[in-house]
Amino acid sequence: MLGPVILAASRSDKMRRIVSAAPVTKPVVNRFIPGETVDQVIPIVEDLTRNGLEVTLDVVGEDITAVEQSYAARDAYLQLVGRLAALGLGEKAEMSVKLSMFGQALEGGHELALANVRPVVEAAAAIGTTVTLDAEDHTTLDSMFAIHEELRKDFPQTGCVIQAYLFRTEADARRLAAAGSRVRIVKGAYKEPAEVAYQDKAEIDKAYVRILKILMDGEGYPMIGSHDPRLIAIGQELARKAGRKLDEYEFQMLYGIRSEEHLRLAAEGHRMRVYTAYGTDWYGYFMRRLAEKPANLLFFVRSMITKN
Repeated sequence: MLGPVILAASRSDKMRRIVSAAPVTKPVVNRFIPGETVDQVIPIVEDLTRNGLEVTLDVVGEDITAVEQSYAARDAYLQLVGRLAALGLGEKAEMSVKLSMFGQALEGGHELALANVRPVVEAAAAIGTTVTLDAEDHTTLDSMFAIHEELRKDFPQTGCVIQAYLFRTEADARRLAAAGSRVRIVKGAYKEPAEVAYQDKAEIDKAYVRILKILMDGEGYPMIGSHDPRLIAIGQELARKAGRKLDEYEFQMLYGIRSEEHLRLAAEGHRMRVYTAYGTDWYGYFMRRLAEKPANLLFFVRSMITKN
């Protein structure tokens, strides 16, 4: 299995240097990450929304090592909110944040991350949009869920992400579905040990369906994060059985993957949100995209062979 190998490489400084220095890397990265600055990504957002899509924006760069970097992350998101407000995009574009980027892994990180993310959530609410807290590796989740619960006291629309491959997630889903929150379900994109996570793809898919049913039958707003045609069809059927209208759930997919499917779902009347990342520290995000699907890795390798 190449996925775990690639995920391990996503944490390797040596591999970061090798991949970053490869001449063909940047053109391939652009498939998944359409810009390094807010000025470069805003035209992408405008184009997507003109085509009936919605967007969630992620400023990449979670592997920080200093408090000052956490403040810079906060300020980058506040700048993004300002640009969305000026263009009237608040209703179509939300934001996804990784709390590690806001200092969660540093000394006193829980309080630091909460202090940094709160003004972003507040600014987002002021322009009519929302923030979703991305899930990271399993050691960070108790902190993430606690911050999510704290933020929802003042900003109940704040979303969070759960990962189907973790054994704990069915219990998390039951709690969150009952709370009426916005919940994105994904398969999971971090290297997790067998003690806490399913390792077999078929088992992960089964867990995904079980958890999605919990969300659909609950009081919250499910966000189906998947490119898998079978899971998308199952999601539609579960929504129908739960009596949900088309605006009572949504699909989410990554920028650069199955773009025609984005448009097809939107044309059918579904809410379809494109997860769009930008920034200069793209390595970790890029490697997880390669690990998620062998076709992504083959695309990268083929590009390297073609260019050399």
